[in-house]
This record gives sequence, C-alpha cells and structure tokens, in this order.
Amino acid sequence: MELASLIPQFGNTLYTIAAFIIALSVIVAVHEYGHYIVGRWSGIKADVFSLGFGPVLWSRPDKHGTVWQVAALPFGGYVKFMGDANAASAGDDGSLEDLDDATLRQTMHGAPLWARTLTVAAGPVFNFFLSFFVFAAILMWRGVASDPLTVDELRPMPGEAIALLPGDEILAIAGVETPKVEEFGDFVDELPQNPTLEYLVRRDGDDRLLTAPHPFPPSVSGLTPGSAAMETDIQVDDVIVSVDGDPVFTFEELREKVAASEGSELALVIWRDGAEIEKNLAPRTMDLPRADGTFETRYLIGITGGMLFTPRAQTPGLGEAASYGVNQTIYIVRSSLSGLYHMAVGAISSCNLRGPIGIAQTSGAAASQGLSNFIWFIAVLSTAVGLLNLFPIPILDGGHLVFFAYEAVTGSPPGDRALRILMSIGLALIATLMAFALTNDFLCPLIPQLVPQLRHN
Repeated sequence: MELASLIPQFGNTLYTIAAFIIALSVIVAVHEYGHYIVGRWSGIKADVFSLGFGPVLWSRPDKHGTVWQVAALPFGGYVKFMGDANAASAGDDGSLEDLDDATLRQTMHGAPLWARTLTVAAGPVFNFFLSFFVFAAILMWRGVASDPLTVDELRPMPGEAIALLPGDEILAIAGVETPKVEEFGDFVDELPQNPTLEYLVRRDGDDRLLTAPHPFPPSVSGLTPGSAAMETDIQVDDVIVSVDGDPVFTFEELREKVAASEGSELALVIWRDGAEIEKNLAPRTMDLPRADGTFETRYLIGITGGMLFTPRAQTPGLGEAASYGVNQTIYIVRSSLSGLYHMAVGAISSCNLRGPIGIAQTSGAAASQGLSNFIWFIAVLSTAVGLLNLFPIPILDGGHLVFFAYEAVTGSPPGDRALRILMSIGLALIATLMAFALTNDFLCPLIPQLVPQLRHN
C-alpha cells in the first residue's frame, strides 16, 4: 500500500482527535472552574487548577495563590484544594494537624459542610449551565420561524426551477389553509404524498396559484454522526431521487423505503450540484426516545429531512430562548436516564453506551458539519458529563455529596478506613464501566456488517 493512500485516513484521525480534545477541554474547564470559583467564594483555597494531567507544559500563579497550568495529557483536568491528598479530594495530605483554625478553614476538609457541598455540586451545575447557555444562544442566533409562513430561501432541488420565490407568503397547500408555524409539522403529515402540490401564495400583494414540489422533499438537511449516511459520504443538501430504482418524491416515501428494508442494503441515486451519483448503504437499527420516556427501535440511514424552503425567521425573546435552553437540557437528562434504565433491563441495545473512541468519532463527525453543530454537540456532551458526575458513586462528585449527606445526618464524616474502601469500590465501578464502553467502541461498529451476512446465511 502506498503512503499517499493513507494520508486522507490519517488526516481524518487527526481531525477527530483534535475535535475530541477541544470538546473535552471546554467541558472539563467549565466543570473544574465551577468547583474552583464556588470554592473560592465560600472560602476554600485552591492550590492548583490543571487542564490536563501529567507533565506541566505551562503554569502561572495568580494573585489568590492558585497555580493555573496546562498539562501534557489533555484528557481531563482537576482542581487541587489546600490540604487535599490528591485531585479527587479523597483524604488529606497529612498537613491539617499543623494548621491554625483560620488556615484550616481554607481547606476542603476544614471548611463548613455547606461550603464543601456547594463547591462539589458546582462542577455539574456549571456543566448544565453551559448547556443551557449554548442551547439558548443557538436559538437566538438561528431564530425561530415566524407567522405567517413565508419563504426566506429555497433549497437546491433537481429539475426545473421552483415556482416559489423568496418573500412568498404561503396561504394554502393542496387546497388546505396553512396553519400557524408551530402546527405546520402535523399539517404536512396530512398532505398528499404527491411529487408536486398546488400552493396558494401571496406575492407583492397578489394571490397566485403555483405548482411546486412537496414541502418536505427527500433532501438532506442534517446527518447523524456515525450513521450509515455519514460513512457513505452523503452530504447536506443532497436530494435522494430514487431507492432501489423506485423514484421517491417526499421524505415520508424515503422513510418508508428505509423501514421496509429491515437492514438490507439499499441502492440510492442522489442528486448533488446538478449531477446524479449512486450510493449503496445498509440502514442500521437505532433506539429513539419517545415523548413518554420509552424507546422505539427503527431502521435508519441517519439523515434529517428539511423543508423545501427555509422559512423566514425572527429573533426570539430572552424568555423564549431561556425556556428553550432549560427544556433542552432537561430533555437530555431525562433521555439519558431513560436510556440507561432501558439498557439495564435489556429493552434497548447496550451499544447505545459508547466510550472515548465512540465519543471522539462523534466529536469529529459533529465538527465536520460546521461550527454550530460542533458547539451543539459540546452542549449535549456537557449535560451528559454533568449528569454522570452526579451519580452516587464514590470518587465522583455525586459520591462526595452522599458522604456530605451522611455527615449532615450523623454529625461526622465516614471514617478513613470506610472512605478508602468506598473510594476503591467507586474506582472499580468506574473502571468497569469504562472497560465496557470501550469494548462497545470496538465491537458495536462490527454488528451492522455482520447482520446482513447472518440474514443471508
């Protein structure tokens, strides 16, 4: 094999690693800064704030006596508070007995229970706040479709030029009056699945009857990272014109073809920039959350459909954006907890739990779709990291909070021996979980390749 043939793959690997490091570094920095700043506000002194582990590449002390540093291994970070034996604040370094009361108050172990609780809880809370802020900011930047439904920009489509024009107000489609934007999704589901439909539009004050493609054609507006479509190099703005030789004119027709395949390979003809290209791919099963918290398993190729046109949008108010940010963060938390439960009881595949390799691949895939998609992914991952850290497992923030709750009830913290045992158990649990997730990273990608072979044997 020539070296030149390896360059694209090598470049993609570096891109994936870089995207993963950036995403993880942002999330870790926000998490640890939460610990640091709330600890400082509550009177606990931080000796070191480190982004990364291992040999120190750069460091600088600040006026508060904290050394800020960047280390060589960029796969995490920590805040070491005064008196801590290690970065996990598990035990003291043996110097507490020699400290006076005022200095002891500045350590994690000598601070009041309320100060320690707020400092530990701040890490996950800051992760949730990052997610909330990003979701709200992206909604503000993208805007929300406004009534009345008005064409802002047309998507590229095969065939003759679309009769619609930017600025057209959509009054009715297929003889049915267009509802409010928030109800448009249900409205489209009731439309005939025809290649073209009649549109009643208002243009320059005049009402006109036009013929144009279905409002939800089989076009690609987004790709799911790690999906069959992304791995087959399907791109945003591609239009699927046929599946296994049968023409498709609406996204619903495409969805039905994919579902009927039951994972068998499909031959797609795709229109891209005025030319038709052929792609073969096999749909994969994916577990999708329902509104009631349960999951459904469907065959998907990993593309998101889009409207025939981009509707005219307006900037939402701060209240609407904030509500969206909160609801989106809560949705991710609920879906994650529901997913873990359904995996534990065997209702959905355990392949939904991915390790560092899978997360890195998703990071690279999200980054390849543009900056806004990458920032969105960081927000989703930040929520997941915040939630994971709240699990009541010793060594995680949630485990420390359980110890603090025990101290609040009994009046004293767990003994040193019990603490060491619990920390060892927590470390073993985390190591087991990481090993399982890493195994999934290697084995789960092979399953879609094996299923078609098993079906035909």
